[in-house]
Amino acid sequence: MTTPCARAAAVFGCFVLVALGLSACENTPTAGLVKPSVATSAESVGGMRALIAAAKHEGTLRAIALPRDWANYGGLINGFEKKYGIKVTVEDPLGHSEDEIDALRKDGNRSTAPDVIDVGDTFARKAAAQSLLAPYKVAAYDSIPGNQKDSKARWSNNYGGYISIGCDANRVKPCPQTFADLLKPGYKGKVALEGDPPRSATAFASVYAAALANNGSFDDIQPGLDFFAELKNRGNFNPLNSNSATVASGRTPISINWDYINLHYADQLREKGVNWQVAIPFDGSFAQYFALAINRNAPHPAAARLWQEYLFSPEGQNLRLRAYARPVLMDVMRQDGTLDKAAAARLPTVEGTPQFPTDAQLEKAQDTVTRGWTKAVSGRPG
Repeated sequence: MTTPCARAAAVFGCFVLVALGLSACENTPTAGLVKPSVATSAESVGGMRALIAAAKHEGTLRAIALPRDWANYGGLINGFEKKYGIKVTVEDPLGHSEDEIDALRKDGNRSTAPDVIDVGDTFARKAAAQSLLAPYKVAAYDSIPGNQKDSKARWSNNYGGYISIGCDANRVKPCPQTFADLLKPGYKGKVALEGDPPRSATAFASVYAAALANNGSFDDIQPGLDFFAELKNRGNFNPLNSNSATVASGRTPISINWDYINLHYADQLREKGVNWQVAIPFDGSFAQYFALAINRNAPHPAAARLWQEYLFSPEGQNLRLRAYARPVLMDVMRQDGTLDKAAAARLPTVEGTPQFPTDAQLEKAQDTVTRGWTKAVSGRPG
């Protein structure tokens, strides 16, 4: 029989070995621990100290499609690197959710594969169904609302917001406040999306919001496609994908995007003389969260898991909040006193409680958009 002292000694020995970059006891029955690559929680590798030591030994985290001005990823990357001494590299920072999934499929377990992804929860479900993700429960997993996480812990939503309309008030007068406004003749060639809806979670959500504004529902996204077809027919649709550079240059003077992105643009560009106004359209209120997940074949499995822990910690969640993104743990943090109240007070007021489509509704909507988007904006079959 193994005594408590023997078990403690075995675990402590593993801490030492991990810190030295060794793995002799990772699969030792006495210790009962596992390698980071198959760990489903920090406890399964010996606790946070062991996970941190293993991640530091790896020294690198590979991410994809994380612009520094998106939901405060600049601050999060800087904070993670400073706290743990682990270098974060980001491939294709302006990529979209489907690009991230493509990278997992293409790179497999090669050293060039991304360790982690950040995708719309619709795309997270898709990646999980294709067995691309590793199950992992962060320390805060039980506090994440049930409708914001995978029951098998393959992905968990981390932050979210509402679809909004951003507008350069120096170039556009008056700025639109609703989806109905976007059809007006004064906005020719001005209304842009963040990407293509079949590949971009943000653009997909924009179509959903447009559907709700035009007598659609979570069960029926087709009115959203019809709206953008009409926007294109009237000459108001701008096919250029909007980002901070196109907004700053005036090439996308009206941009449909998340409120936290448009509000960040307003802060970022104010000193450059850009008067970026933000409206959450009352006729198409749509909220969604973005999911974090680990590549099943992550080349840096310990760093990948530590990154998840950091982004779901109070520090990581408050960094989201300071960039106007709503942390998934906001209610819990408000109750336990860890929420940045000053940052929370800066969030725009939204009436009502957000509603979210079911998995079946999301799957049906994504299929409809994937098949119908090209026809909607070009008149050609998808």
